Amino acid sequence: MTAVAQTWYMTDRHVRFLLRQPWFIATSIVQPIIWLLLFGQLFRNVTEIPGFTAAGGSYLDFLTPGVLVMTALFSCGWSGMGIIEDLDRAIMDRFLISPVHRSSLISGRTIYELVSLLIQAAIIGGLAWLLGAHFAGGLIGFAALTACAMLVGAAFASISQAMGLVLRQRESVIGINVLLVLPLSFLSAAFLPLDLVPGWIRTVAAYNPVNWAVEAGRAALAANPDWAFILPRMGGLLAVTVAAVWLATAAFRSYQRST
Repeated sequence: MTAVAQTWYMTDRHVRFLLRQPWFIATSIVQPIIWLLLFGQLFRNVTEIPGFTAAGGSYLDFLTPGVLVMTALFSCGWSGMGIIEDLDRAIMDRFLISPVHRSSLISGRTIYELVSLLIQAAIIGGLAWLLGAHFAGGLIGFAALTACAMLVGAAFASISQAMGLVLRQRESVIGINVLLVLPLSFLSAAFLPLDLVPGWIRTVAAYNPVNWAVEAGRAALAANPDWAFILPRMGGLLAVTVAAVWLATAAFRSYQRST
C-alpha cells in the first residue's frame, strides 16, 4: 500500500470520528462566533481612527480574516491531544509495528483537521456575510483566505502532533498551545492594522506566519487583489507547513527511542 493510500485510510479513520461526533463542529465554532458578534460590535468604531481607512470597509470586514485564521490556530492546535489518546490506548504502537508510512500517520490526522476547519470556515464566512460583511473579492477571494487559514492550521496541527509525541502529557501540550496561540494572534494584524501598533510589534509581525496569513487573506478579499503581495506569503506559509510536517514525522524517532 502506498503512502498516499495509507494517508487516505488514516484520514478516513479520523473523519469517521467526526461524523460520529457532529456536535464537535458546533462547540468549536462557538468561540469564533463570539469574536464576530462581540468584537465586531465592541470595536466597530475603531475604523474612525486616523490611519485605519487603509483597511477599507467596516470593522467586520477587517476582522473576519483574523477570526478565520485564529480559528485555525485554536482548533488545529489540539491535534496533539488525539496523538496522546492513541498513545495511551496503545493504538499508535500497533501502527508503528506495521509497515505503515510514518508520514501517513501525521498527514492523515492533519487532513482531518483541515476538513473540520473547512466546515468552520464556511460557517464563519456565512455568519459574517449575514452580519453585514462585504467580500469584494468574491468566492475566489474567500477561497484564498481559507487556503491561507488551512496552511496555518496544517502547520500548527503538525507542531501540536510533534509535541504530543515528544512530551506525551496533555497538560504540557495544552500549556504550550496556549503559550503559542495568544502571542501569535496578537502579534499580527488580526485586530488592528500594523500602522497603528508599536514598531516592535510590526517587526515581530513581519516574521510571524499568522500575520502572513491574515494579511494575504485580507488582501485576497479586496476588490482588486494584489496577487504579487498574496502569493509570496502563501508560498512562505507552504514552506512552514512542509517543515512542520517533517518535524512531526521526525518526532516518531524520539518516541520510539523512549519505548
